[in-house]
Amino acid sequence: MLSRRLIRVKVMQTLYSLIQQGNLDPAEAERLLQHSIGKSQDLYHLILQLPTALRHLAAKKIEIGRAKLRPTAAELNPNTRFATNKLILQLEENEQLNKIIETQSVTWAQDETVVKTIFSKLMHSESYTRYMEAPENSFEADKAFVIRFLGKELPKMSFFFQALELKNVFWNDEVEFMISMAMKTIKEFDGQNGASVELMPLYKDQDDVDFTKNILRRSIIERDNTLELIKKFSKNWDADRVALMDVILINMAIAEMTTMVNIPIKVTLNEYIEISKYYSTDKSNSYINGLLEKIVRQLVEEKKINEAQLF
Repeated sequence: MLSRRLIRVKVMQTLYSLIQQGNLDPAEAERLLQHSIGKSQDLYHLILQLPTALRHLAAKKIEIGRAKLRPTAAELNPNTRFATNKLILQLEENEQLNKIIETQSVTWAQDETVVKTIFSKLMHSESYTRYMEAPENSFEADKAFVIRFLGKELPKMSFFFQALELKNVFWNDEVEFMISMAMKTIKEFDGQNGASVELMPLYKDQDDVDFTKNILRRSIIERDNTLELIKKFSKNWDADRVALMDVILINMAIAEMTTMVNIPIKVTLNEYIEISKYYSTDKSNSYINGLLEKIVRQLVEEKKINEAQLF
């Protein structure tokens, strides 16, 4: 489920946290990294449960309207289309998701205000009005609406991102990716297979598991060597003048280039330069790019990088 870029970001955040604490113990680093990755999976599960939380709220609203002493005609005969959305009802039957809810308690139960605000915004959206009034009433139409909500409506709700940040400071960095994973999962539902649809695994395959462990471990091992290379190739180098995040990204890039021989050097360089644009200073991408180009040439000369990786 995790993309390689998100894995790199997770490793970067772990290294940054431990260096700030003055503790680069490998065992502690692996524990902290796996905890962080597990939280990403929690976010994915939460997003998958959001349509259900909204449907329950819609159904409750209908019940309250009908139970009034003097209900209006609209309350007596409400439009129940969203409250009976076929895709969401299928999603609620998913065995794997239900087991996660039971064992891990990852739900929206403690965030009723957030869910109510999302529902209110959704109800006043143009896409909701079109959906509720559309003549077609099918599983595919219901699924298309949920996918549109996640992909188009939810990302526009800034308070949703603020609420996530209160739960986990790193979630805003990955919420768009996890929304896309939730949408990909929902597309697997066909109206009959709700209980058996498989959720996304934590890692795509064993290669990604190995990639995660190798980058973290190698970054810790190579840290002192990285600092020496930065000293060598930075003019008038001063430890205080190089951003800690830049050092970490250069360190990780070297670790990846010398460990993951199946990844072209150009791909590795581009990945860390792009990450630096979001997580470090304005000038970091050009600094990292220039420095790594010099380091790569030396590592090739020392045969620590296979020249074939350059292409």
